Formats: sequence, C-alpha cells, structure tokens
Amino acid sequence: MDLSIVIVNWNTEALLRDCLHSVFAGLGPLAAEVIVVDNASSDGSVAMLRAEFPEVQLIETGRNLGFAGGNNVALRVARGRHVMLLNTDTLVHGDVLPRAVAWMDAHPAVGVMGPRVLNADGTVQPSSSAFPSLKHLAMQTLGLTRIRRLDSYRMTGWDRTTEARVEVISGAAMFVRRAAMDEVGLLDEAFFFYGEETDWCHRFARAGWELVFVPMPSVTHFGGGAVGRLNHRRDVLMTEGTTRLHRKHGGLVAGLACFAILAAHNASRAVLWTGLALVGNPGAGPRARHFRAVVADLPKAWPARGAGA
Repeated sequence: MDLSIVIVNWNTEALLRDCLHSVFAGLGPLAAEVIVVDNASSDGSVAMLRAEFPEVQLIETGRNLGFAGGNNVALRVARGRHVMLLNTDTLVHGDVLPRAVAWMDAHPAVGVMGPRVLNADGTVQPSSSAFPSLKHLAMQTLGLTRIRRLDSYRMTGWDRTTEARVEVISGAAMFVRRAAMDEVGLLDEAFFFYGEETDWCHRFARAGWELVFVPMPSVTHFGGGAVGRLNHRRDVLMTEGTTRLHRKHGGLVAGLACFAILAAHNASRAVLWTGLALVGNPGAGPRARHFRAVVADLPKAWPARGAGA
C-alpha cells in the first residue's frame, strides 16, 4: 500500500463529496486507500458516503473527537507506507498524489512533507510556517508580522516557489512517512482543534526527521469547512491550543506567557474595533462584537489538564 489518505469529517457533506471526487481522480497508479472518519455528523454525510463512495473505508466515531482524535482513529488502521492528512474543504489537483509519494520515497530523511496549497482564488496559501514562538506571537500582537520582510512566522515574504525546510506544515494537506510516525507516535488528543499538527511537527523535528515544503502543484484549501461555523469560538480554541502547545513544550511559565500575549492580542483588537465602531467606521461593529466575545470567553481558553498540558 503506497498511500493512506485520511479525512476527518464533521457536517461538511458537499465539501467532502467534491474532495473525494478530486482524490479518486488524482490517485493515478498508486495503491491507495481512502479512510473517512465521521465525527458524528448530522447532515447526511454518512448516507452520502455509503451511496456514492462505497470504496471509501468509513469509520463512524459516534461523537466529535476533534481533529487529532478523529485522525488517530484512522491512523491506527492505515496500511500505507505514507499517510496523507487531508481536510474536507480541499480539492486535489493533477498528479500531486503520485508525485508526492515518489518524492517521499526519494528523500528518506524527510518525515513530513507539504505540497503547495492554494486559496480559492488561486493565490498561494501560507501552509507552512515557523513554530509559533513567544517572539513570533508578540510580533503578531504588535502588528509587525503585517510587514512581509519581518514576517518570519507565517513566512509571507516567501513566494513558495522553492523547496525549503520548515518547522510546521498545515494538517490541511500533509504527507507523513509511516516509519517516522511509528517512531514519533500519533497526534496528541489533548489538542481538540488547534495546535495538534504544530505539536506533531515539533515532535518529528525533535526526533531528527526533516520537514520540507515542496512546491509541487497542488491542493486547493477553501478554509470554509467545519471551522467556518465556529465564529468567535475559533479564536478561543486557537488560544487554547497555542497555550497548550507552549505549556507542553515549555512548561507552566511559557504557557502563562503565551496566554498573556494572546489575551493582549484579542483585548487590543476588541478596544480598537469598538473605538472605530463608536466613530461610525463601516464594518467595525461585527469585528468589535467578535473580539469582545472572544475576550469574554478567554477564561475557557486556559488548557485543562491532559496529555498535552
């Protein structure tokens, strides 16, 4: 088995259908399996899969296990020499799947590889980045990462036309070597929605595996899947996941520092947009309400004890 493609679904029936059509059209000569883990969807996703994609290995969890938990269910049974994590809100283009497998086979020191990922309009998405260090988070809070030449975090000054070793590859489209995964272990299920692939990438790097971005075309990532319905909860979960990441790898002090930086980030945006709304700035009202809701829920963002805490 060359490749196991793992997709976690939660109420994204239409997106999942389009994603699977693109996957099967792009497999080429690969010996591959496609595993879809459904996290207790209520939108007809399971019925659609059974009717339209009988070749898919469907696993129903019965409850929402999150991104890490859902992927791990499939990774425990995946048989491929390589595995690919793929979001439901993606489309696979051309021969990227067989090319990625061939590239991984030719580079045995690489544990994780990320292909070029595009936005819906065809522009390149920053799907690889540096680790979200306290320095990078502070620069983001101060707005300095908006200056491309200073953005060493998201690497927006890099056009992604060249191969490069990176620290983090997005779980929206990520190829992982089975041998590396067997050494490092599965995703940490203490991360529910954010931080899990960053933690995983950090663990691969600490174990000596290389992480590489390769500009092979391509995967489109729309970014409007399950996360699109979370509203302000998305930012709360992002704060929780990033704080958990620092607490796990840096200790309690690092976790507290991370939480303080992210709290300052959201509070400053709430003040800014509320002020702009008061002076009649068009469109400021919804942003102000969003960030005020995030700030109100920040106490929920301190990570509870768990494997990643």
